[in-house]
Amino acid sequence: MHADVIIIGAGLAGLSCGLTLEAEGHKVLLLEASDRAGGRLRTDQHEGFLLDRGFLVLQTWYPAAQRWLDYEALDLRPFHNGALLRFEGQTHRITDVWRSPQHVIEMLRSPVGTLGDKLRLLRLRQRALSGNLRALYSRPETTALAALQAQGFTPKFIERFFLPFFSGVFFDPQLSVSSRSLEFVFRAFALGNTALPARGMQAISDQLASRLNPGTLQCHTTVQSVGGTTPKRGRTSVIVERGLTPFLEAKAVVVATDARAARRLLGEPEAEQPMRRSVCVYYAADEAPIDGPYLLLNSETVDGKPRGVINSVLCPSNLSRHYAPPDKHLITVNLDAGDTPLETLLERLAIELRHWFGAAAAHWQQLKVYELPEALPMQAPPVTYPGDVVLRKDESLWVCGEYASAPSFQWALHNGERAAQEVLDYLAQK
Repeated sequence: MHADVIIIGAGLAGLSCGLTLEAEGHKVLLLEASDRAGGRLRTDQHEGFLLDRGFLVLQTWYPAAQRWLDYEALDLRPFHNGALLRFEGQTHRITDVWRSPQHVIEMLRSPVGTLGDKLRLLRLRQRALSGNLRALYSRPETTALAALQAQGFTPKFIERFFLPFFSGVFFDPQLSVSSRSLEFVFRAFALGNTALPARGMQAISDQLASRLNPGTLQCHTTVQSVGGTTPKRGRTSVIVERGLTPFLEAKAVVVATDARAARRLLGEPEAEQPMRRSVCVYYAADEAPIDGPYLLLNSETVDGKPRGVINSVLCPSNLSRHYAPPDKHLITVNLDAGDTPLETLLERLAIELRHWFGAAAAHWQQLKVYELPEALPMQAPPVTYPGDVVLRKDESLWVCGEYASAPSFQWALHNGERAAQEVLDYLAQK
């Protein structure tokens, strides 16, 4: 099968790369080992419910997402600009008053933190929004927790807001991620909405995949290895283990897989790249335990440490009724999993849910448990500007996606597009 460029992996990076190349008239073959495009963006249909595989949301501010996605067609449903925090057995709302000034009195009176904490939060917002992204990733770096402490936030505010909120983003309850990563995510929350597509997160990758030329995407195709460039022919070979013809060649090859698969294909040694585990549990219920488009965070602590295994609770069916049958609600519970065995986590979860929501929780129907051992790479310092990461590995071989960059929709789409531009420059010189 002839192709100018072979792309291995049909996640967001591979899709944006393929679409950029096709827009310039090149024949692309996009090889995907699984049954559909999207990488981690998966939504399962289960007994009339839509179940996203793990805690997945879209930050609408991401510049690359704005370039690539049709938000109107996705019918995005935004969360509240803030969250509900549960501590001392009570629920309190925190709101971005810069975007929702009508809540300023409520925030001033909130027991979540001191007045000084709230003023420091505005200063952190200003810092996160200052300069461009290259400047943000060039600032002095430490862990997120150390940076918050250095900025004067009280231990109580860190425990009640930052730890539960951002540990749900990074799957890191200790906030040992880079301070740069924290500021990048804070900028995204400050400038855009956190949203779900009305018909599930997979709608994002489906939208991109639908724009590919017919025959470009080949699923159920596992690539065994990537060969070197043939001197006379100037083409790079790809050995397929399962799917298409075993031996394929193209003028250029782009590896757009996860980091582990990329290293295998590139023949690099297995790296000790710490990964974060995630556990997400879905329930069906006759009534939603919370009203409105809210994320409910567990801000309960004992001696400065999180109490319990719950990180957050949300009801996707509050945002979009497509997530559940007409007479039911969908409840998502995300756990601070760490290395606790799954059976133990679920036992503790059942007790906590009854404590939080009373006897009604005992009648919830557990639909599915998603345990993702490698949900996200750990973003510990040092984290450099993802737009400067070298993508070219050989004369006609490129990488993009998680191997080459920080994990996020922004950088997956951005570096897929950037790899394609470099490939275009290479092809133009041949």
